[in-house]
Amino acid sequence: MPEKAKQKRRSFSPEFKRDSVDLIVKQGYSLKAAADAVGVEVRTLRDWHEKLASTPEPCTDDAPLEELKNENKRLRKQLQRAEME
Repeated sequence: MPEKAKQKRRSFSPEFKRDSVDLIVKQGYSLKAAADAVGVEVRTLRDWHEKLASTPEPCTDDAPLEELKNENKRLRKQLQRAEME
């Protein structure tokens, strides 16, 4: 049987990683769309996002209803991700 050629592991600069995460954070791309755009696996981009994306400040008690709804949605997603891990 022929030996499989070893794939060379790609490395990315910190700037590339930050720019990739910015597609999600600042430009509103989904993880899949951003990963496709920069040519990396979704799992890789998710790891970068977890490490590099800043966590938003929690809402205050007198925050507008829409802001509270958005925070609730974000926290539910975060909890779901943590439960899956």
